[in-house]
Amino acid sequence: MSTLLTLEKNEPVTHDTRHLVFTKPEDFNFTPGEAVKMKILREGLRDEERPFSPVSDPEGDTIEFIIKSYPDHNGVTKEIPTLRKGEMVEVSDPHGAIHDKGPGVFIAGGAGITPFLGILRERLRQNGSLSDCTLIFSNKTERDIICREEFENAPGLRTVFTVTEEPDGEHVAHRPVDRDFLADHIDPTGKHFYVCGPKPMISDVVDDLKSLGVPEARIVIEDLD
Repeated sequence: MSTLLTLEKNEPVTHDTRHLVFTKPEDFNFTPGEAVKMKILREGLRDEERPFSPVSDPEGDTIEFIIKSYPDHNGVTKEIPTLRKGEMVEVSDPHGAIHDKGPGVFIAGGAGITPFLGILRERLRQNGSLSDCTLIFSNKTERDIICREEFENAPGLRTVFTVTEEPDGEHVAHRPVDRDFLADHIDPTGKHFYVCGPKPMISDVVDDLKSLGVPEARIVIEDLD
């Protein structure tokens, strides 16, 4: 089943990321962490769809997304910055493997942060603090870090930012998220480990977590493809 959404607002978040706000139909429900497949209703794009995770309050009047645009990719993400107020998109029913299973360590690569953004916002609304959560967020450069200020200011949330294509910056590491990096920043006992990003990153991180003693049952994954 599909649903039509009407765009209310399209504004920049970073140099290549947009915040899209749509009117939410009364009968549209989702759980933070889930994704929908979105189609842009334009000639030549109606048969293309991409998964995006809502980042808004599931009880609110809007459904919101933070979407990274790839100008060198023909298709949905390339057109995201050009969407205008009043334009409609079509989305599928919500789906996905990532749900809030409890406090833990959230490991994201690039646009893989979006399902975690919805989960962490909801946990903060419910609990008033994220003191039981850690965010490890890898990007190419500092300017790519989505919602950095929000994460840094979230009560109780421990943040670990790292970049792979720049020298070290203030409060930012310059290291890949590999086994040694994880060993420096996590306690493998007691919590869930949520992983989202490109498939190669997920595969490597999951293997590294297991090698550090994290049981597979406590690893929750979602890829971006």
